[in-house]
Amino acid sequence: MLTSPKRKSRLIVAVTIVGLALGAAAWGAEPTDSKTFYKDVLPLAQKHCQVCHRPGQIGPFSLLDYPTARPWAEAIKNAVSTRRMPPWFANPQYKHFSNDRSLSQAEIDTIVAWVDGGAVAGDPKDAPPPVPWPAGGWTVQPDVTVDLPPYPVPATGVIEWQTILIPAPFKEDTWVTSVQVLPGAPAVVHHMCFEFQKHNPALPYNVYEWMEVPRDDDGVALAHHASMAPSARGIEGWVLRRPVGSTEVTRFKGRQTIRGNSQFCYLPGLTLEDYRPVNAGVLVPAGSDIAMGLHYTTTGVAAVDRTKIGFTTTKTPPARKVISLGDEDEISSRIQDNSKLAIPPYEANYLGPPADITFKKDTELVWFRPHGHVRAKSVRYTLIHPDGREEVVLDVPRYDSNWQLTYHTSLLIPKGARMHVQFMYDNSPANRNNPDASKWVYYGGQSWDEMGTPNMGFLVDQNTKREDIIDER
Repeated sequence: MLTSPKRKSRLIVAVTIVGLALGAAAWGAEPTDSKTFYKDVLPLAQKHCQVCHRPGQIGPFSLLDYPTARPWAEAIKNAVSTRRMPPWFANPQYKHFSNDRSLSQAEIDTIVAWVDGGAVAGDPKDAPPPVPWPAGGWTVQPDVTVDLPPYPVPATGVIEWQTILIPAPFKEDTWVTSVQVLPGAPAVVHHMCFEFQKHNPALPYNVYEWMEVPRDDDGVALAHHASMAPSARGIEGWVLRRPVGSTEVTRFKGRQTIRGNSQFCYLPGLTLEDYRPVNAGVLVPAGSDIAMGLHYTTTGVAAVDRTKIGFTTTKTPPARKVISLGDEDEISSRIQDNSKLAIPPYEANYLGPPADITFKKDTELVWFRPHGHVRAKSVRYTLIHPDGREEVVLDVPRYDSNWQLTYHTSLLIPKGARMHVQFMYDNSPANRNNPDASKWVYYGGQSWDEMGTPNMGFLVDQNTKREDIIDER
């Protein structure tokens, strides 16, 4: 059939319009394998990120929904592709940890593809149910809470480690199954640690107490040996006290009387200790006190810290109880010679005094929590078996004091084994956290000093005593 030129022209125009329309529709449609926020990215954020990236937490933006996440898409891509986020520093070559928060390569690829594809929202109906995060900044909804007294932190100056005694909130014997320390002003809180103690009527409540530490103009302790460290609270010296709400400080010669250890801690990157997944807890006798250690640092801006502590509890005794190794009185005097910690200026690979812990009977190790300051570079825990065989059980090749993580595991340690722990330090200009590479660095409690504390946690049956487990020497 012949077609007139006019009709042919109209046909060509019609076909062209249809083709353009189909092409435009194909261009505007999402490819079948494209990644969307609600379907692909939000489940990863819930699993790995929202614990920090939600209102009231340390993350600088929220990942609870698309509108708050979308402006940060390129930053998210950069952080996950370089493995800076989520923060996780254990070398996967040696051990798997049950709380490993790192992303798999497939998960990283998913986030990168989402950003490269335009960071589209997708269909909200594809979103998983929201995580029921508790209100008030808690990660786990506490059964009982305690408010610490407000603490005014000045803009500048050195604040020594302080302790304060407050009554525990339990009027009857109680099993604590999780603890969360929630700082009110995280920027000024270096750390907070506490333990439960039997009530001593001779000690005052709500009074800050600390040791006087003579320092030079740079804030460095004048005596560079372990006895000047804040952990050495059994030494003689000037003890200072200040009642809560008062500016009046009294001094007396002697030993610090309010003393605690690191049974529970807040550190940057660590807010929650949860023993429920392993059916364990800590028994707190009725009428106990909380001996709280406080370490504040000044930032150039005055702040008032209002820290809260939250507990989950049970009246049914768990199968096992938690025992912590790492109170620093024992570490500094019995398993590490911290007086030998002296990092030279510009030294990039300084090995600190090693720690050695010998086990007297079979036990189960369930967490590591290495602790150092801004010049700490790496740490390695090596288990030396009774037959001499060596096994690396935790290797942190890139330690970061901004993220002092706990690494959860289940490691059966035989009687006669020994744990050897080695920290390395970087006092060179290449260390971006280093405040001054030209200074000698010694053991001490301030962030410009250094530590290398090999904290560990163990689970034991209810009828096992701590002294039956470990011999530290």
